[in-house]
Amino acid sequence: MRKIIGGAFVSLDGVMQAPGGPEEDPTGGFSHGGWLTQIFDEGLGNQVDTLFGQPFDLLLGRRTYEIFAAHWPFVAEDDQIGAIFRDNRKYVLSRSDDVDLRWKGSERLESVEDVARIKDGAGPNLVIQGSSTLYPQLLERGLVDRLVVMTAPMLLGHGKRLFGEATPAGRWRLIEHRVTVNGMAMGTYEPAGAIETGSFAMETPTPEELARREKWEAEG
Repeated sequence: MRKIIGGAFVSLDGVMQAPGGPEEDPTGGFSHGGWLTQIFDEGLGNQVDTLFGQPFDLLLGRRTYEIFAAHWPFVAEDDQIGAIFRDNRKYVLSRSDDVDLRWKGSERLESVEDVARIKDGAGPNLVIQGSSTLYPQLLERGLVDRLVVMTAPMLLGHGKRLFGEATPAGRWRLIEHRVTVNGMAMGTYEPAGAIETGSFAMETPTPEELARREKWEAEG
């Protein structure tokens, strides 16, 4: 069985939209495209190399696939990442058949069930880049085996987020953490089961606490 590994550049407030340039993805009026370029450093480059250092196939949403397909096939022959992407398989999850699959090695998957089928088969691990729309549905099915979250020390305020409201609850275990000279905090996480709740409240609530609870319940 293959693993699905999500690698994401995000801001402190969880925005992952258009880290690479102003024209990468301006949808929704996003005006901070290219936010990662000024703080990209050697430590972050090493993390990216680690993510792409073993054989893998790409798993992308339609929009990220279109961004990649319009760029990576046309970079210089000696571009390291371009060479890796050129030789691996590219799976794009899209319900629409209006996807240009001319990029060598590309294949459309129509549903999450198709992703599960690919994951259960033989082959290298699947790496997600960008593709914010994939995470809620893949996490809901328990298909994500590892998250590599590379967090930039900045607030972007708005934009597509790594974890939207549809993201299911769950615990994750930190297995590696590093910080670069430019302040990129890079954490690698694996699933660790369901959320377990407890309470720091007094064993016997105060009258004030009971009144607060009643007030908040009435307010909805």
